[in-house]
Amino acid sequence: MMGIIIHKGMAKDKASGFQELPHTADVALHIWAPDLESLFEQAARGMYALMQVRLQSAPRVARRLELSAQDAESLLVAFLSELIYLCEQERLVFDDVSVSIQDGRLAAELSGARWEDIAKAIKAVTFHQLAIRGGEDGLETTVVFDV
Repeated sequence: MMGIIIHKGMAKDKASGFQELPHTADVALHIWAPDLESLFEQAARGMYALMQVRLQSAPRVARRLELSAQDAESLLVAFLSELIYLCEQERLVFDDVSVSIQDGRLAAELSGARWEDIAKAIKAVTFHQLAIRGGEDGLETTVVFDV
């Protein structure tokens, strides 16, 4: 059965994207996007790309996530941590991610499938030097993952 492959990397000249960064321990991902919702979506896509996930082609699965946190950084860690949990416990990975954020609350519509293969497992999302800040064309951050 042929699976869907989530590819690594994206061109820096795009309005949003992600790029793996060299890091002495663990794995770091620089993420940029025009707004907070897109930043979270790119963070999810980038995390899955780091994992080099291959999805089963069927059946498709839809999920809705609702989370809240004190600040955007804590919300990002909670969101990515929940995706890691679903990956580990239910073998689910989502290649279609739509996020809405308002007043510290996140609602995400997710669509994906069970994974067929993961080349690099991610154990956790860290708060190490995590700060969401304004960039040239929107927002950017760097997320460090424990592998």
